[in-house]
Amino acid sequence: MSDQEAQQYLDDMVRERGYVLDYHKRLIGADYEFARAVNDIVDAAYLKERRLDRRTKELCFIVSLVAMRATKGHIQSHIKVALEEGCSPEEVLEAIEISMPEAGVVAFQEGFNAWAEVVGAPALEPTVDVAGDRRSNNDKEED
Repeated sequence: MSDQEAQQYLDDMVRERGYVLDYHKRLIGADYEFARAVNDIVDAAYLKERRLDRRTKELCFIVSLVAMRATKGHIQSHIKVALEEGCSPEEVLEAIEISMPEAGVVAFQEGFNAWAEVVGAPALEPTVDVAGDRRSNNDKEED
């Protein structure tokens, strides 16, 4: 496998998916044959529309990434794809919320924060002081 062929394959992935992750770039350069095999599995399970449309698959993918506690950048890349595929920010959030009962609060918070950064979700600030609550605002955000 030549460097030129590997580069062409990477460029074709970008055209087809609309994105590639850092690990795609490294894996294709390191082991082109394995990278192609992995991409074929992802293509069949996720990229090709069979019974589920791309929007639905993208939302499912986001839920799985949040539940597995993938990196924020990985989650955000799929949130962006979902938005480009026509999902509303609220639909993406609802999908992320599905992770809470099974994956837990921490996984949900990480997914929520990734979503909030991508969509620019505004934060409300309290307008009252609560007596006896001595936690800092940063501690309150972790609840």
